[in-house]
Amino acid sequence: MKSSKSNSDAEQHTTESLHDLRVLRIGFLLLENFSLIALGTAVDPLRIANMLVERTVYEYELVGTSGDIVCSSDGIRVVPDKAMAEACDFDAVFVVGPNPIPRRGIGGILDWLRLQARQGIALGGLDTGSYFLARAGLLNGYRCTIHWEDQDVLLGQFPNLTVSNRLYEVDRDRYTCSGGVAPLDLMVHLLGLPPGTPSLAARVLELLVAERRRGEERQVTSLRQYFGNAHEKLNEVLQVMESNVEEPLSVEDIADFVGVSQRQVERWFRERLNRTPAQAYLEIRLLRARQLLYRTALPLEEVCARTGFTSLTHFSTRYKAKFNMSPIADRRRYQKAL
Repeated sequence: MKSSKSNSDAEQHTTESLHDLRVLRIGFLLLENFSLIALGTAVDPLRIANMLVERTVYEYELVGTSGDIVCSSDGIRVVPDKAMAEACDFDAVFVVGPNPIPRRGIGGILDWLRLQARQGIALGGLDTGSYFLARAGLLNGYRCTIHWEDQDVLLGQFPNLTVSNRLYEVDRDRYTCSGGVAPLDLMVHLLGLPPGTPSLAARVLELLVAERRRGEERQVTSLRQYFGNAHEKLNEVLQVMESNVEEPLSVEDIADFVGVSQRQVERWFRERLNRTPAQAYLEIRLLRARQLLYRTALPLEEVCARTGFTSLTHFSTRYKAKFNMSPIADRRRYQKAL
C-alpha cells in the first residue's frame, strides 16, 4: 500500500507533466429524450481531468437544437449552453442519443452534423447517437457501435455499415459507444490520447472509483443477464443460443459445439436455471422477438421468421403464454406508452 506522500508526489507529477496541454473544445448535442446517464458519464471524466491538471484543458458545452430546455428520457430538464445555430469551433461533437429514436423531424440535426464534418470536426455518438451519424451518412466506411437494443434498427436501415457489439469504437475521427455507462469507458480512452496522457486517464478512473474496460470488451445483452452467467460453460451455451435465434440448433448440436455432453448441458440448466435447455432457448427467442417488436417497425411475419418460428399461429400462441398478451397488443401498448 502506497504512503500518502507517494500519492501526493504522483499527483504533483501528473499536474506538472500536463500543464502545457492545449485546450480541447467538446460539444454535446442534447436531443429530446436524451440519455442523462450517457451525458453524465461522458462529462464527469472531463471535469475531473481539468481538476487534476488544475486548469481547463477540456472545455465542454451543451448544445440544443434550439435555446429551449431539453428533457432527458427520465424527465430531468436541462438548459443547453447554446443552440445549434450558435455553436461552433469545436474539436469534437458528441450526439447524446434519445430513447426512443425519432424517425421524423430530424433534418436540421442531420444538416448540422454534416456541417461539422465538412469543417473537419471529430464526431461521436453516445447511446443511440450513432443512429443520427448514420442517418447523416457520416459513418460510411467507419467501424461503429450502438446500444445492443438498437443494433437491429441500425443494421436494418444501413445494412452496409460495420456495426460491432463492442462497448465503444474509435475509428479515426469517429467515436461511438453503447449505452449505460459505456461513455465513461470511451472518454477514459480518449483522455489517454493527446492532448491527454495514459497517466491522466488512470488517475481519472481512480477518482471515479471505476475499473478500466477496454473497447474490445463486448456488451452483455439482457438475454444472458436474464438467466445469469455465473457458470462459464453454461454462459457459453447461452451465447450459442443467442447467436442462433433465426435458425435454432438442437441441444445435441449446441453441446457438441461447446465440447460437452448433452446430458451435462441438461443437468446445468436443471440445477442452475430450473428449466430445460429447450425452455430457456424458447425464452431467448421470445425476448428477441419482443425486442424487435419494440425497437423496429418490422411486420409480424418478419419478426416471426427472424426468431425461428415457422408458424405465425405458433409464434403468437407462445408469445401470449410468455407475456400475457399477443405480439400486436404488446407492440401497441409499448408505442402508446412512449
